[in-house]
Amino acid sequence: MRRLRLKADGRIVELRDGQEFPLAPALISAAPAEATPPVVRDLRQRARLTQLEFAARLGVPVETIRNWEQGKRMPRGPARALLAVIAAAPETVFAALART
Repeated sequence: MRRLRLKADGRIVELRDGQEFPLAPALISAAPAEATPPVVRDLRQRARLTQLEFAARLGVPVETIRNWEQGKRMPRGPARALLAVIAAAPETVFAALART
């Protein structure tokens, strides 16, 4: 299992042998404008999940997923970070979320 840490500046790092290693820097440093609806939809479709299933796994209302995908709202803060980690390691994230 991978150990990940969300840094105060929004970066996500992997912890290995007491050291921090950047995780998917191109995804993490993305500006909010780059978290466009197709990105959220693409992540969900790559995971082969319906909007309802994706929302349940993330612990958010299905309306939130719909709003992100339709461009009515954009993921912010922790949601953006979680989506970036899902893009890098979806199986790890879904396995960790399933235990909560």
